[in-house]
Amino acid sequence: MEIRTFSDFCTAVLDCGFSMGGGNSEGIYSIIPWRWDEVPPYDTPVCWHTGDPETDPWEWRIRVLEERRDIAYAKVFFRKSGYIARDWYPYFIAARRGNTSLEEEYGNGRISQYARRIYAVIEENGVVPLHAIKKLVGVEKEDKAQFERALVELQMKLYITMCGAQQKRSQAGEEYGWSSTVFCPTELFWGKEMEEEAAAITREVAIERIAEQVYRLNPQAEKKKIWKFITGM
Repeated sequence: MEIRTFSDFCTAVLDCGFSMGGGNSEGIYSIIPWRWDEVPPYDTPVCWHTGDPETDPWEWRIRVLEERRDIAYAKVFFRKSGYIARDWYPYFIAARRGNTSLEEEYGNGRISQYARRIYAVIEENGVVPLHAIKKLVGVEKEDKAQFERALVELQMKLYITMCGAQQKRSQAGEEYGWSSTVFCPTELFWGKEMEEEAAAITREVAIERIAEQVYRLNPQAEKKKIWKFITGM
């Protein structure tokens, strides 16, 4: 399918089920390459970082989150950005963490204490921009790297997801500065039924189903890469 517009891209994501956010450096699958000479060339208006909401894949990240509820976008593959369609999301939950709560994973040493702190803030506040999360968690300059690792950790485990962008506001209520990514708990983004659907899928079935789809999209994908793509490990 030729991707020429935002609508084309959304249709492709729903058809494929998932995609790396940009390029295919990990050798799995990406709907949109960084450069069009990486694929058989065709005439397309699609071009990165032009600011055009119809033809700039960089703009599509936020449009997907603000305009739709059938595609999620976050740092979910190889600690990098990616898209997952709604029908495939329960399979990734089943493969990544199953029916295990964050507190259970923390107790088993599979979630860091810092990630637990961040999640508590997001869970309590629901929808929170990044700059507010940092303030509520109390991130100091020396904590920056640890904070960023923990934030990605929560996205990789699918406990939180991006849900839009928001600018900071002055005391007078005026917007200023660059937009800040907004996060929310996954169950708030999708609804509680998502967790129920995931709980009905075994980890083995989830991994097998996603692997089959990867091979359909990219028959040359390496087994070790596929395992990491699916499980996040």
